[in-house]
Amino acid sequence: MNRRFSTVCAAALSLPMLAMAANVAAAVAEFSADTAATSVAANAVASTAVAASAVAGAASAEASIEAALLAPIATVEVSTRKTRSSVALSKADMQKVLPGINPLKALQTLPGVSFQTADPWGNNEQNLSLFVHGFSGQQLGYTMDGVPLGDQQYGNYNGLSPQRAVISENVGRVILSSGAGDLATASTSNLGGTIETFSGDPARERNLAAQQTLGSYKTSRSFLRYDSGNFGDGNSAYLSAVHHEQKAWDFNGRQGGNQVNGKFIHNGDAGKLTLFLNYSDKIEPNEDATVHSASEKSQPYTRPFLYPDFAAALAYLSPTGATPAAEGNNYHNYYSDAQRTDYLGYAKYEMNLGENTRWTNQIYYHNDDGVGVVAGPIGVAGLPGLFAVYYPNQNLKQVFGNSGYATRTTEYAINRNGWLSSVRSEFGNHTVQAGLWFEHNRSSAYRRWYALDVNHPSSPYDRPSNPLITQYGSEIDNKVVQLHLQDEWRVQPELAVQAGFKSSLQFADGQFPVQPAKGAIANGSLALPVGKIDTKKWLLPQVGARWDISAQDQAFVNVQKNMRQFVTYGGGGASPWSLASQAAFDLFKSTAKPETSITYELGLRSSHNLDLGAVSGFDGQVSLYHVNFKDRLLTISPTPVITSIIGGNPVLANVGSVKTDGIDLSGTLHFGRMFSFYDALSFNRSTYSDNYNNGSAVVPTAGKSVPGSPEWMNKFVATLNLADTEFQLIGDYVGKRYATYTNDLDVPSYFLMSLGVSGKLPFLNSSLVKNARYRLNISNLANREGPLNVVVGAASGTYNTYPIAPRQGFLTLMADF
Repeated sequence: MNRRFSTVCAAALSLPMLAMAANVAAAVAEFSADTAATSVAANAVASTAVAASAVAGAASAEASIEAALLAPIATVEVSTRKTRSSVALSKADMQKVLPGINPLKALQTLPGVSFQTADPWGNNEQNLSLFVHGFSGQQLGYTMDGVPLGDQQYGNYNGLSPQRAVISENVGRVILSSGAGDLATASTSNLGGTIETFSGDPARERNLAAQQTLGSYKTSRSFLRYDSGNFGDGNSAYLSAVHHEQKAWDFNGRQGGNQVNGKFIHNGDAGKLTLFLNYSDKIEPNEDATVHSASEKSQPYTRPFLYPDFAAALAYLSPTGATPAAEGNNYHNYYSDAQRTDYLGYAKYEMNLGENTRWTNQIYYHNDDGVGVVAGPIGVAGLPGLFAVYYPNQNLKQVFGNSGYATRTTEYAINRNGWLSSVRSEFGNHTVQAGLWFEHNRSSAYRRWYALDVNHPSSPYDRPSNPLITQYGSEIDNKVVQLHLQDEWRVQPELAVQAGFKSSLQFADGQFPVQPAKGAIANGSLALPVGKIDTKKWLLPQVGARWDISAQDQAFVNVQKNMRQFVTYGGGGASPWSLASQAAFDLFKSTAKPETSITYELGLRSSHNLDLGAVSGFDGQVSLYHVNFKDRLLTISPTPVITSIIGGNPVLANVGSVKTDGIDLSGTLHFGRMFSFYDALSFNRSTYSDNYNNGSAVVPTAGKSVPGSPEWMNKFVATLNLADTEFQLIGDYVGKRYATYTNDLDVPSYFLMSLGVSGKLPFLNSSLVKNARYRLNISNLANREGPLNVVVGAASGTYNTYPIAPRQGFLTLMADF
């Protein structure tokens, strides 16, 4: 059996894994030499490199391992049934980080995950940054209860963020597959893995839960949930709502919104019916990033908006509407915000077709009405030339309300519905699964400009009306079909081999009901492109294996190919419908290829009870990976700042490959029931294989690191239980990140800590109140400063950053009734 497993591993991994191991070993040696000279943050990295994670395969082994992993002091759960790296956070561990946290932000404690955003909850989507194993957030796949959530672009066209899809407190668990996701995952963007969020089921007993959070910057988060308990014949349901608001820490803006969830489950002999509904309405103020370059005389730590001080906003501009010359690109806007209203629902039925076969069907619907708003000076970033196209030889300040400001919007709409169907059957030593996913999505993006009246200034909390200019309007009809087939063969009781494939097909048709006027788009384009692009990839294979070395140790190996379909968005970004001309679109259609990746993974999971003095147990995982990423698409523009405002990308092209090698080590040491220490150490080296031509010169990117993604990260969670009180200290070290494609600029590493203290409040319990408890959370415990997010948009010479938010504190009171 050992010989058979070795053969499987050798066939799957071959030379790429050997090369990866050599690269990782060299990097570890490099890192060891560097750590002596690093700061406290790096010492935290060097101090704890634990390995391995939970186990099983055979039924008896799985039961004991899962019991260990689900113990209260466990930090992460590790899947024992996957042939790939797959780790999960439970609801309890998520909410300990901060009650109401975005599921994506909670993942920042996991190995290989780099996540940054401006607010402690991770709610702000405009400045969110996520990297997993060198892949950006837009190159991952996302689902909620199986429903696709799109690629998470800020100007989204095919989904919504997890925190808008389900209330955080209703999340049951979130699973990260950091190398390659399941074949059945409903996503067109999962090049580098998947993030699956699952809502919790209704409680078995009737209950009313109430939760209130108060804290820094006028925070108030109120959560209510009513569970019906079991009723009728196998029925249960819950209804919940949340209201959230917090003032921005560096300007006078208010993040806030309301959300409602409802879930119903019926369990019967024939199968299980699940109904879920979500409503989300939120407004988030956005902050401007600081521009860094040699030509920028002013590079402030923050760029706060001037709202609501309209008198200061008027005094800030010259009589013609110009900003102070010394501020360059780091001028101040009056305000900016994102407004999003979402309706999401699904019906799912899991039908039992005999003892060993289940047929699952799920239909879903999602509608989004959103707008991104910026009220800014009329004299910046090429705007005078744009406005002169529509109002030639006129006083532009008077045209836009005599304030010197204009309000720009990008108005989004998403209307999509879909169907997921799969059959899973067990016979003999085989478990076979086959399925399909179909989605029809109609999305639109309209760019409009509004006056900002000097006598009646607008507010970021209102939606603008009566536009002076509709610069362009795109509407894209997109149909997606995905098929998959997979067989898991239990070769021996301790050895399982898995193989399968998926097919990904996309049929997109983009139109522009409103075309820009001549001169209203960059490069003098007369019209934005229209037309159809169909992409079909019939064979995306996967092969993997699990070997239960013992009841406590399991090895896994996986090789999988994935593809990212073309972006179907007409409002900018890396989309063929955002190119500046029909000729550019037609050239792209005939020559461009979708991005693809082949991921190789090899790992070991372990879970052991120990008798080593104070140490009573260990569980963890080590995973090595190598990725070949081909046909990388890049938007090439000589004026990225102007293009982002005016629109139209000169070039979108395949610019070569990326090679990635890395290792993740994570584990938890248990010291009885009182103390546990979890640590996750990650190394990732993602480098470009090719130079590219920007139209006027060759850009030397071959051998350069992928910017924005750190090579080294280390996270730890120390948990201490004393009587009825739990103390939890979380540390997050993120290494240096390059800030340009040629690596001529970079941002330094940072190390942030947060503290959580929770306990019971028995004196509040009564015949009416039960399970009263509290949680105190402090973010950025040491009140560190520095760049947090790095925004990469140029080959060299310039980049943008968002700052680390200051220390903030929150108190949450919870009780059941």
